[in-house]
Amino acid sequence: MAAADSLARSGPGAGFKPGAILAFVCLGQFMVFIDVSIVNLALPSIQDGLDMSDVSLNYIVTAYSTVLGGFLLLGGRLADTFGRRKFLMGGFLIFALASLTSGLAQNAAMLITSRGFQGLGASMIAPAALSILTNTFPEGPERNKALGVWGSLAGIASILGVILGGVLADGPGWEWIFWINVPIGIGLALLAPRVVPESKSDAPRQRFDFAGAGTLTAGLLLLIFTLGEAINVGWGTARTIGSLAGVVVLLVAFLVIETKVEAPMMPLRIFRLKTMRVANFSAILVFGTFGALFFFASLFMQQAFGYSPMKAGFAYVPLAFSVAVGAGAASGMIAKVAARPVLAAGLVCTTAGLLLLWRAPADGSYVVDLLPAFILLGLGCGMVFVTLQIAAFVGIPDEEAGVGAGLINTSQEAGGALGLAVIATIAYNGLEDKLAKTGGNPAKIHDVQADANHLAFLAAAILSFSALLVALFFMPKGAQSMSSAHAHGTGDAEVAGTPEAAGVEK
Repeated sequence: MAAADSLARSGPGAGFKPGAILAFVCLGQFMVFIDVSIVNLALPSIQDGLDMSDVSLNYIVTAYSTVLGGFLLLGGRLADTFGRRKFLMGGFLIFALASLTSGLAQNAAMLITSRGFQGLGASMIAPAALSILTNTFPEGPERNKALGVWGSLAGIASILGVILGGVLADGPGWEWIFWINVPIGIGLALLAPRVVPESKSDAPRQRFDFAGAGTLTAGLLLLIFTLGEAINVGWGTARTIGSLAGVVVLLVAFLVIETKVEAPMMPLRIFRLKTMRVANFSAILVFGTFGALFFFASLFMQQAFGYSPMKAGFAYVPLAFSVAVGAGAASGMIAKVAARPVLAAGLVCTTAGLLLLWRAPADGSYVVDLLPAFILLGLGCGMVFVTLQIAAFVGIPDEEAGVGAGLINTSQEAGGALGLAVIATIAYNGLEDKLAKTGGNPAKIHDVQADANHLAFLAAAILSFSALLVALFFMPKGAQSMSSAHAHGTGDAEVAGTPEAAGVEK
C-alpha cells in the first residue's frame, strides 16, 4: 500500500513501544477498511432521506473506493518523503472533516463529493500507516507477525462495517455511520505524536507523479460515472460515446506518463512477473464481485426480505465467521500447495454462493435461502483474499515490495468500484421505466426490485466464474513459488531456483 519496504529501517526509536505503534496504525487502517462497507445497509435509509434514485446509490460506495484506489500509490511516496507521521495525521483530519460533511449532506451531490474526500483522506492514512509499520519492525518474524495482524484487518473490518452500519442506521440514524468517524479521526490525529515517532525516507527526493495519479483517478471516476449515466441517457448517445472516448484518452495518457516520468507511480516493468500480473487482474475481478455482493445483498435483505438494517447486519455474522475459517484454511494450505488450487477452491465457493442468492426467492427464509449462500461466500472470500495477497508478492524483490503492496491494494479498491459500477449498470438497466409502470403498487415495486437484485447476483456470479477461469488457465502451477515466506517481498527465484518458478516470463 506504500512504497515502504524499499526503505532503510531505523526502528521505532527511544521512548516508543512497537506494540503500541502496531495497535495505533492498525486502528487507523481498520477505520479505512470499515468505511468501504459501512454504508451498504444504510443505503435505503440514505435513499429515503436524500430522495436518491436506485441508480445513483452506487456512487456513494464507488466515490470512496475510486479516489482511495487512485491515490494509494502516490500517497505512499508522499508519506515517505515528507514524514509518515505528519502525513498520517493529515489523513486523519481530512477523513474526519469529510465524515462530518457526509453526515451533514443535504443532497446526493454533497454526500458523494464528501465520500470522495473521505477516500482522499484514506489514501493518506493507509500507505502512511503501513510504511510506519514496516519502519518499526525489522525484517524477519517480528515484521511477518505484524503484517499478519495487518493483513487480517481487511476481511474482518469489511464484515464488521456492514454490521455496524446496520446497527447505526436502525438506531440513531444513517448520519452516524459517518459522524462516528469524527471523534475517532481527531482523537487519532492528536494521539499520534505520543505513540508514533516521525520518520521519513533518506533516499534522494524525486519528482512526484501527480500527473499519473490524476489521470488514473480521473479515468476511473469518468468510467464509473459514464456506466451509471448510460442507464438513463442510452449507450448509443453522443454523451456516452464521448465520455467513453474520454476514459480511453485518460487511461492511455496514464500509461504514457508512467513510461516517461522519473519516478512513476506504477512502474510498468513490474508487470514482467506473471504471478503478480495474474494476481492483480484476478483481484480486479474478485473485488468487483465482492463489492457488488455486499451492496446488493444488503439491499436484497431489506427490499425483498423486509429486514431492518440492524437485522440485516446481524444476518452477516455467519459470513464473518466463514471468512475467518476460509482465511485460516488458505493460510495453512498455501505453504504446501500452489496458489492455483487454493484460489480456484475459493472462487468455486464464491460462485456457488452467488448462484444460490440468484435463485433465492424474495419470500424465502434466512436459514434455507440465505445462510448456505453466506457460508459459501465467506469461505470463498477468506480463501481468495489470503491467496491473492501472497501471490501479488511472488518474485518481487525487496526493493519493489512497496510498489507491489500499493499495486495489489489499488487493484482491490479500483476493482471493487468498477465491478459495482458494471453490475449496477446491468441490474438497473431499464429499472426506472419498470418502476414507473408499477403505478406505485407496493407488491409490484417489491417484485421489480427483487428482480434487479437477482440479476445483480447472476452478473456477480459470472464475474466470479471469469476470475476462476483466469486462475485455472493463467496462474502458474509451481507449488514452491507460493510459500508464505514470499508474502512480504522475498525474491521467489532465490528459493524456487528458476525464474519460471517465480512466475517471471523470459
